[in-house]
Amino acid sequence: MANKRSGGSSNAASDSGFGVLRDRPDWDNQIATVAARFNREYSGTSLELPDEVKAMPIYQERDAGLLQAKLTSPFWQLAKPQKNQRCLDIGCGVGFLIYAWREWDAIFYGQEVSGIARDLLNSRGPQLNSKLFKGVQLAPAHQLNYEPAQFDLVISTGVSCYYTLDYWKLVLAEVKRVLKPGGFFVFDVVDSELATAENWAILETYMGAEVYLESLTDWKKVIQGAGGKVVKTHSGEIFQLLKVSF
Repeated sequence: MANKRSGGSSNAASDSGFGVLRDRPDWDNQIATVAARFNREYSGTSLELPDEVKAMPIYQERDAGLLQAKLTSPFWQLAKPQKNQRCLDIGCGVGFLIYAWREWDAIFYGQEVSGIARDLLNSRGPQLNSKLFKGVQLAPAHQLNYEPAQFDLVISTGVSCYYTLDYWKLVLAEVKRVLKPGGFFVFDVVDSELATAENWAILETYMGAEVYLESLTDWKKVIQGAGGKVVKTHSGEIFQLLKVSF
């Protein structure tokens, strides 16, 4: 089942390739579990699911290719990258192959926990636009190996739901550090009040990565605690996008 303010565990940490958060070992497990889940997806493999899960309407939507539209958060509607802006996408997946980076003429840096996604983008990205594409690092969201005030815009969609609020406090602190004054952080959170969101969280847990259902109120408290302010929102069928300034 999806997790509401509770912990998860995995034995995948030893294979993650990431530095262990020794004071918070569950976080390292979560990172490794998410990496394994998306490596399976990008390699075209999947877990065998119980029949009762396959009978869920949301699984049938996924099987029919209809679910992805509900999962896509249009970050560009809250903060469209501008020409020559430096943009960091945390948990970028294969976004540079999909989103309109070349039309925006924005400079793209990526960060991923999936080695398969990292390798694919680093192989294909320079072929598409070697000027705009600056490469993808294999690292978790709390390890941003960039200079202070390096980015005009930081983006992270489809990521926060796999981690606890305490972990995300680390992420917000790092994002604040690498953002330029006046820059924005646009990321999405699961709207836990939506039935569709809870059903997706159950499905995603069976897909191999536990989802944490936190209230929007608690998310806003964490953002405020990090010195941030939500300046704009966009509601979807599962996720809510938040545009944050520091």
